[in-house]
Amino acid sequence: MRIERYQIDEHNSRLAEGHQRKFEFLAQDISRAEEIVQKLIKFQIAIPSWALGTGGTRFGRFSGGGEPRTLEEKMEDIGLLHQLNQSSGAVSLHIPWDIPENPNAIKALAAQYGLRFDAMNSNTFQDQPGQQHSYKFGSMQHVDKAVRKQAVDHNIEVIKYGVELGSDSLTVWLSDGSCFPGQLSFRRAFENTLESLHEVYSALPDNWKVFVEYKAFEPNFYSTTVGDWGQSLLYANKLGSKAYTLVDLGHHLPNANIEQIVSLLLMEGKLGGFHFNDSKYGDDDLTAGSVKPYQLFLIFNELVAGMDAKGMDHASGLGWMIDASHNVKDPLEDLLQSVEAIMMAYAQALLVDAAALEAARQENDVVRCQEILQNAFRTDVRPLVAEARLRSNAALNPVQLFRDLKVRENLIGERGLKTVATGL
Repeated sequence: MRIERYQIDEHNSRLAEGHQRKFEFLAQDISRAEEIVQKLIKFQIAIPSWALGTGGTRFGRFSGGGEPRTLEEKMEDIGLLHQLNQSSGAVSLHIPWDIPENPNAIKALAAQYGLRFDAMNSNTFQDQPGQQHSYKFGSMQHVDKAVRKQAVDHNIEVIKYGVELGSDSLTVWLSDGSCFPGQLSFRRAFENTLESLHEVYSALPDNWKVFVEYKAFEPNFYSTTVGDWGQSLLYANKLGSKAYTLVDLGHHLPNANIEQIVSLLLMEGKLGGFHFNDSKYGDDDLTAGSVKPYQLFLIFNELVAGMDAKGMDHASGLGWMIDASHNVKDPLEDLLQSVEAIMMAYAQALLVDAAALEAARQENDVVRCQEILQNAFRTDVRPLVAEARLRSNAALNPVQLFRDLKVRENLIGERGLKTVATGL
């Protein structure tokens, strides 16, 4: 399916008067409104290829129909998202779920949809058909050198695919760890993993980065070999200047201060990027901003402050990607909502008066510090985000237009009701 420009124009025409009234009212009180809109226009969030089908749990998966059956159909779906919001201009592939059989053709298709390729993602947490060695007891940490070599070779293969597609980064997430005390040597597991990562690192092209992702638990519940940001940072520092930490918002123990973590990683020059989602209990992969919108804002406040302190470009200085997918929502609507929440949190962070906040800190005025942050968070920035979309020829209300055009019904008509996308 392809959305026609006139359909977006007609949608925007119906909403234009109400939007303009809200935008002008808000802009009266925001001296930097125009600057913020321009920053929002530039800001792009990568869509993961595995989030375009219905998500699942260990207990089941309930397809909604019309799911993309091939990488080409996944690209089509991301193209639809980008048409609707013009903020989803990148795709992140997971190998071997989405192997590009013809990289040149896939790259041309991406260009047709106005997309680029973000970080490539490897998979050593599942056994694939025909795989020689099992990852049941780990991959890069495994006691068997042959298993470790298989994991390393897979990551190098993923890099090669990325080079062909024009990507410039690799994300490594390892499920390695243990479920019971005494099952493995913590020190040996770390050493084996570091040795394996060094081999992958040595295969990186000069202009590439590797992001070492961490996770506190699951599928291993006693220990995880890259279990928190400290362990990830330790690996990144030992690997070298092209290695960074990647933060998945759901990969923390309850009540972790994620905003402090990203602030310190950014200060050290070792923050690589994000997997955005939300959680109530753990790695829930809920829609970004659906449960803890204030935390998302606080994270962005630290990001904006830290990136500005280093003179970094907000749009390109870090890797921005969604990693959210759930059982009970249309996956495309879910992604549209996540992008909207991320853009809103970013816009709210841009509203913070950094000079006034620092002055209040120097005076130990705790109340004033809280007021400055919460005033920005409580500002309804939706008109700013919508104006950025309008100027980019996107829809003022992407979810509404998605439903008005019956996009899901059209996809079911084209692909069928029983299709299931690759991924978890």
